[in-house]
Amino acid sequence: MRYFKRYWDDVRGDAHNDWGTSTWYFEADADMIVTRQIEIYAGGTVLHYDRQHIEDEFGGLAEKPLDPDDFAPFGIEQSEFEQVWSSRKPFNR
Repeated sequence: MRYFKRYWDDVRGDAHNDWGTSTWYFEADADMIVTRQIEIYAGGTVLHYDRQHIEDEFGGLAEKPLDPDDFAPFGIEQSEFEQVWSSRKPFNR
C-alpha cells in the first residue's frame, strides 16, 4: 500500500462550501486504486470512505486510480495515515 496527503485550496463547489478548503489522505494499492480516503475540511468536518462505505450524500471514494506522477510528491508514511484515520471522528459515519 501507498499513502498520500494532499491539500486542496478550493472549496467543494456545492451546498457545503462553508466547510472551506480541505486536506485529503489516501491509501492506495499497487495499482494506485484508492482503498481508504479521508477528507478534512478547514471548518472541522471530516469524511471517511472505504470499501465498506463507498459513497454517501457528501461524496465518495475516488473512482479512478491516482496518477503516480501527480501524487509522488505527496507521499506520507502509513503511520501518519493510520493516526489520522483512527483519531478523526468522521461526520459521515
